[in-house]
Amino acid sequence: MAEKGTKMTWTFDELKMWDDKICKIGEKYNLDWFPIDYEIIDYHEMIGAMAYTGMPTHYHHWSYGKSFERTHQLYNLGMEGLPYEMIINSNPSISYLMTENPMSTHVLTMAHCVGHSDFFKNNRMFRHTNPDNVISKFKNAAKRVSKYVENPAIGIDAVEHILDAAHALKYQMSREFNVKKLNPAQQRKKYLKILNDNPDNLPEGFDINKFPIERDYSVLEFIRDNSRNLEDWERDLISIVADEGKYFIPQAMTKIMNEGWASFWHYKILHELDISQEYHMSFLKLHNQVIRPIVGRLNPYHLGFTIFNWIEKNLGLDHCFIARSSHNDESFIRTYLNEEICRDLNLFTYSKKRTEWSIDDIADDDGWKSVREELIRNVGLGSLPQIYIEKVEKNHTLILGHDHDGRDLDLNYAGKVCEHIVDLWGDDVKLFTIIEDEPFEI
Repeated sequence: MAEKGTKMTWTFDELKMWDDKICKIGEKYNLDWFPIDYEIIDYHEMIGAMAYTGMPTHYHHWSYGKSFERTHQLYNLGMEGLPYEMIINSNPSISYLMTENPMSTHVLTMAHCVGHSDFFKNNRMFRHTNPDNVISKFKNAAKRVSKYVENPAIGIDAVEHILDAAHALKYQMSREFNVKKLNPAQQRKKYLKILNDNPDNLPEGFDINKFPIERDYSVLEFIRDNSRNLEDWERDLISIVADEGKYFIPQAMTKIMNEGWASFWHYKILHELDISQEYHMSFLKLHNQVIRPIVGRLNPYHLGFTIFNWIEKNLGLDHCFIARSSHNDESFIRTYLNEEICRDLNLFTYSKKRTEWSIDDIADDDGWKSVREELIRNVGLGSLPQIYIEKVEKNHTLILGHDHDGRDLDLNYAGKVCEHIVDLWGDDVKLFTIIEDEPFEI
């Protein structure tokens, strides 16, 4: 990537020419993407776009300013680079290109963005994201936040207090977007029918009068709808953050697939472009920088690219499109990450034993499945604990549960999150989990 301050070495006519060539190749392969609007910005604006998660109309919050300052400092010190691209899941898609980058970088970036936009448009996890209206929706949300900040009866401190609490719970919601959620009345009707027709099918200890009858994983929305202590403007702020979570969760749950698919297609498209040897070598260098293995952690570009290449080689290109549409990272890895790929990527698991780190499993005959399962546990939102609403007691105490998967909660972190829940709920809150194989209450 070019240093900041580098003068443009390309023209907009050249940019349009390469975009046309890329689109023709994409169409030949039946890629189906949203139209892409490219915005040319400098490195300073790119840092801002990163801080605000790419949204040009995002509301203000101190955490975004903190992110901006951190990235800006690291970039100026040469300790961190900037992304070659950013693209928004919208129709049309919006992608940012840095002025300082050379044309070869822009060409790879545009080919990469075609892959991203095709993924957004066709993967099942994004069906609810409403790409036609997402920009206007974020813009409207920003206006509402500003209105509350400017209201002398509310003010910035009160607004940020609610936003802080809501942000802490933004990803505590159901991860099954394609399963229709029943409202309380529908749940009661469903279980009354079972109770009357075949009560033996009810779980042990079932209580038809418990509220909610079923566990509710949409913690933030449940608090919004059922707290007796929130004002209307507070409920509105919670709705804004909850909607934001629904928009970003699919991206978190498909990071490996999304980046792998975009890398798979920029590589295929670039090899069909009529380019000079100089450009070709530049593309290969950029591509290798994008998908290179990273010591000590997983590069999602590398893993996704490798798996899609394996699928094409062994199952055919048509199967790549099927995988792109139907999976998230967890199911993608479970379905396609095999012993051969694990060996090729030299994947292993490790953990800390007292004061030393040790390797637990390697990709051999016995260990590769353990490596795969450990990876599945940590992709997407798998690394985040999942809590749920168990019930509301008569005194309005909120009872929460934790889906314990063998990993104990970080009690310090969990305690701070519970404080945020108390702030929003306004009454007592209890969280039940398991610590060191024993029931534990927070």
